[in-house]
Amino acid sequence: MADIYYLHDYLPLPLMDGYAFKPVSPLLRTEMASGRSRQRRRYLSTPTNCSVKWIFRTDNEAQLFESWYRETITDGADWFFMKLQTPTGVDFQKCRFTDIYEGPTLIPPRYWQYSATLELWTRPVLGDGWAEFPDYIINSSIIDIAINREWPEA
Repeated sequence: MADIYYLHDYLPLPLMDGYAFKPVSPLLRTEMASGRSRQRRRYLSTPTNCSVKWIFRTDNEAQLFESWYRETITDGADWFFMKLQTPTGVDFQKCRFTDIYEGPTLIPPRYWQYSATLELWTRPVLGDGWAEFPDYIINSSIIDIAINREWPEA
């Protein structure tokens, strides 16, 4: 089956208002008879829930969103790719709806608001190995500016 993408050319990205991530814990905790607990990582790839909200400016945008949801992603059951703002930047994330969206709610004069929770396939963090180079992470904007200013164009 081909990858499915959110309709970025026709519909807006989610609003920043109420936008939040809630990672699923990768830990397994066992209470011991001594009163202490044993804790370990259960798995590496953990999903993250993301609260999103859209405001569609026209009836047509709302109609397109609902049609895409119903037909293309099978009433929210299918995974799809969507650009989302994360601490690592704006990038495509593999996600799906955890349940049907809430809305439409009329926002005067003629806007439609929808909200939902998306399940991201994995937690949006830097790849393995980056923690060994904290200077590169903290100073990445300086490095980016220097490279873009000094790098010769092809």
